[in-house]
Amino acid sequence: MQWRNTTNRYGHLSLLLHWGTALTVYGMFALGLWMVTLGYYDGWYHSAPEIHKSIGIILFIILIIRAVWRWVSPPPKALSSYSKLTRISAHIVHMLLYLILFSIVISGYLISTADGQAISVFDWFSVPAIFMGQGEQADLAGDVHLYLAWAVVLLSLLHAAGALKHHFVDKDVTLKRMLGIRNK
Repeated sequence: MQWRNTTNRYGHLSLLLHWGTALTVYGMFALGLWMVTLGYYDGWYHSAPEIHKSIGIILFIILIIRAVWRWVSPPPKALSSYSKLTRISAHIVHMLLYLILFSIVISGYLISTADGQAISVFDWFSVPAIFMGQGEQADLAGDVHLYLAWAVVLLSLLHAAGALKHHFVDKDVTLKRMLGIRNK
C-alpha cells in the first residue's frame, strides 16, 4: 500500500484526506443549511448545532494534518501538458480552498464561543473559548461563516469542473490520479 505521494501518483493518505474533507465539507454545508431552519421546539434544535460544532473541530484537526501532510509528502508534479496558466490557476484555487476552509472553521469557532462557553467535541474533549464577549462577535462571525461556506462550495465546484475538463476534454490523467486509479 502506497501511503506517500510519488512524483506521479497520490498516496492513499492524500486520497483519504482529500475525499474525506470534500464529503465532510458538503455534509457540514447541508447540515448547516438545515439546522438554521429548525424551530425552537424541534427535537434537533439543540442537537444539530452540537454535532455541527463537533465535526467542525475535527475538520479543523484534519485540515492541519492535511496541510502538514502536503508539506511532508508533496503532491505529484503537474503534468507536462499543463499550460503555465493552468498551473498558476490550479495553485491559486488550491490555496484559496485551504484559506477559505480554515477561515470557515475559525469563524465557526468564534460563533460558538462568543458566549464564553467551551465547545464539547462529542463529549470526548472540550475546546475552550479564547475570544469572547467582543460585542457582536457571533453575528459578524456568522455572516462570514455563511458567505465563506457558499464560497467554498462554489470554488470546489469550479475545482471539480476543472478535473472533469482534464478528463473529458484534455484526456489526461489528472482525475484518475485523484481517484487513485493507476494509469495503464
